[in-house]
Amino acid sequence: MKLRSILWLTMALISATSLSAKKKTEAYLFTYFTGNAPEKEQICYAISEDGWNYTPLNNGQPIIASKDIARTGCVRDPHILRGEDGHFYMVVTDMKSSLGWSSNRGMVLMRSKDLVHWKSSAIHFPERYAGTMFEHVTRVWAPQTIYDPLTKRYIVYFSILTDDGSCPYDRVYWAYANHNFTDLDGEPHLLFDMRSASIDTDIVRDDEGLLHIFFKTEGSRQKGIKQFVAKNFYNGKTWELQPGWCQDTNKQVEGSGVFRLHDGTWVLMYDCYTSGHYQFCKSDDLKSFKRVQDTKTEGTFTPRHGTVIAITAKERDRLLKAFPND
Repeated sequence: MKLRSILWLTMALISATSLSAKKKTEAYLFTYFTGNAPEKEQICYAISEDGWNYTPLNNGQPIIASKDIARTGCVRDPHILRGEDGHFYMVVTDMKSSLGWSSNRGMVLMRSKDLVHWKSSAIHFPERYAGTMFEHVTRVWAPQTIYDPLTKRYIVYFSILTDDGSCPYDRVYWAYANHNFTDLDGEPHLLFDMRSASIDTDIVRDDEGLLHIFFKTEGSRQKGIKQFVAKNFYNGKTWELQPGWCQDTNKQVEGSGVFRLHDGTWVLMYDCYTSGHYQFCKSDDLKSFKRVQDTKTEGTFTPRHGTVIAITAKERDRLLKAFPND
């Protein structure tokens, strides 16, 4: 297992170096949904030049219709990733909130070459995993994707809850995606169990190859964003739970998203969902986070639980052309 950790670290560094050398990024793309209603449970885009201040594209309207990609006709919690193979990957919760908070049974996997045109595949757990515990899911929340340089495959991770007692509170699971990102490969595996509900997991890798695993605790007396630091994705013995809380507020938060600015600064953003704003924090070490600004969710920009990636000038210009504002 020690050798596996060394291989993970070495390949992660090589992968990060090669990717940064190939792509000079100059802007940022924020993908998000906008609220708890069918017309708002859609994927939207916003663009930023500095990573802090965003302008919605397409006049704040969706960039793809949820009814065309999801079994419920609605999606939430979009996570976007720049792949190692020239593709972009997005995963979303297939859910219509008006049916209740324990009403979704799967997710949607999406892949694109240009951030404009997306191919999608909906995974319905009761059908896909008939005869297993995953047949009994009542929610499959906030899926996200990370590249594994050791196996050269994409990992999808998400929280689940079941109604048969096999998963009595939200736990985080993971599975490999298949080669064309249209399905999960095999049954999901448990990623971690906090002995109480945990949701909204977000994983990033630092310059030393360490994994920083952010998640929201739901079952503790104080709800908020916690963090594991891990040397190895697969070996929980290398995971260290960090002290304290990551959010720089006493407000209720959810949907953490971590990304990096061009100058190396890390940004932690999250949805202050009862306070009417998104909060952006900065960090130099991924250990302590300081609030930079609160962005009001109003008008055409009402982001909920989204994620950000850095994009090139060519990619930004393509998006502005495809999804112009009046």
